[in-house]
Amino acid sequence: MLNHLLQNNRKWAAGKIKEDSQFFVRLSEVQNPEYLWIGCSDSRVPANVIIGLQPGEVFVHRNVANVVVHTDMNCLSVIQFAVEVLRVKHIIVCGHYGCGGVQVALSDKQYGLIDNWLRNIKEIYKVNKNEIDSIKEQNEKVNRLCELNVAAQMLNVCHTTIVQNAWHNGAKLSVHGWIYDIKDGLIHDLGISVSGSEKLNDVFKMKLK
Repeated sequence: MLNHLLQNNRKWAAGKIKEDSQFFVRLSEVQNPEYLWIGCSDSRVPANVIIGLQPGEVFVHRNVANVVVHTDMNCLSVIQFAVEVLRVKHIIVCGHYGCGGVQVALSDKQYGLIDNWLRNIKEIYKVNKNEIDSIKEQNEKVNRLCELNVAAQMLNVCHTTIVQNAWHNGAKLSVHGWIYDIKDGLIHDLGISVSGSEKLNDVFKMKLK
């Protein structure tokens, strides 16, 4: 039933070997990425493809609407492995304009289990309701909330004890907020990078473990 996918895989692997006979040999020996990408599960936003990196060059975690929650052991485990084992230098939280999860968070319809997950974005909407509601065009409302969501999730990464302990221990680690535009394939830096705990609100600053 899925033979075409297996055929695609064989063609891809053969193409890689033709380009570089040692590609998979090197890839199998070590994983040493400089980047952790936290992005949306949307099939139109493949991390390493849109930033032009090869397999092995970016560690990836994806979920609906690129949410970072302090109770999500999956996401936290990825961050810990990336920071403490792989020693990545950059964590990129990348959302995208027109995100379906953000659209759902702006509506009052029920969609099932996902509604519980997207409560995190509804909270961001609540805090920024005056700004969002002042925007007349619906697509612009969604896109602005997409940006605010990236900013909030990026700070959630910074608030983890994982990242703060890394900074306390002298790690050169930066957390960045980006957003991708599916309509033209371009990524926009939101200019909200953080490279140390000194920029965090005192409420979230943690003492060294």
